[in-house]
Parts: sequence; structure tokens; C-alpha cells
Amino acid sequence: MILTGPEITSRVERGDIRIDPFDTSRIQPNSYDFRLGDRIGWYTSDILDCARDNPFTQQTIPTDGFELQPHRIYLASTRERIGSDTCVPIIRARSSIARLGLFVHVTADLIDLGSHGQLTLQLHAVQPVIIYPRLLIGQVTFWETTGDRVLYAGKYQHSHGPQPSKAHLDFEAR
Repeated sequence: MILTGPEITSRVERGDIRIDPFDTSRIQPNSYDFRLGDRIGWYTSDILDCARDNPFTQQTIPTDGFELQPHRIYLASTRERIGSDTCVPIIRARSSIARLGLFVHVTADLIDLGSHGQLTLQLHAVQPVIIYPRLLIGQVTFWETTGDRVLYAGKYQHSHGPQPSKAHLDFEAR
């Protein structure tokens, strides 16, 4: 069951959902609009290897904008720290951003129960798109869970800023 906007506000006030900073003006009928953080990163190799720590660079997004190019994945983060131990967050682009041909999460839209931090966004532009720090870029919905709760304790917990893939750690753990 998806939470309504007023219920999201109520649960933030109770501490069941964490959105920091929280601004009630960004509550929607069944979601919360989040902003783009101030940093963006990308892989510097043309071929990415799941079993290796791929070279990655990042920079501050200039206030006059940063142009995203097609055929490249960019990693950025939410400005807000988001998470819940009782509801599952799911992220997606705001429709105004999607209409510009900008994919905000590509495939990883489900945030695990118990995960807290700035969420990494996988940005992909269909054509060149200019983005800005603190842009209202996406929305998060919160979903009720049923059954026993097992909280996330993985490698991206308490993330700050864009986080490159740590898939290579899964190979090292074998």
C-alpha cells in the first residue's frame, strides 16, 4: 500500500520516515519531491568491468549548469538523506524531468528497508540535457511492508554523495 502525502508528513514527524532536510511544500498527493545534490560523477573508462573497481571521477555541479551527454551514465545523489525502517522507498523521475528525456534512476528504483543516506541516482540523457545543483529532479514514494522486517546493512549504507558501483566486492566475497 502506497502512503499518501499527508501520511508521509505524519510519519516524518513521528520519525518513521527520515527525509533531511524536509520541506512540507514538496509533499505531493502520494510522494515527496527530492532535489539533486551538488556533485556528479562518471566512469572514466569506456569499458566497465563488474569484477573490478572501475575508475570514477566526480566534480561539483556548477551553478550555471552541467551538460549531460547521451551514451554515458552519470552518478549523482539526492540532496536529501532519505530512509525508513518501516516503509520501502521507491524513486522515480518527476514527470517534468522525464519529458526532457532524462532517466533519473535507470533501473535501481527500489531502496531497501532500513537503508538510510543520500540516494545515488543513475542519470542517463536521451539527448544533451543541462542540469543544476538542487534541481527538483525526482520523487520518492513510500510503501507499507508485510511480514518480518529485515533491515538493510549493505555496502551503500549511510551514503553521502554519488556512490560508484561496488559490485567488485561481491566477487571478492566469493
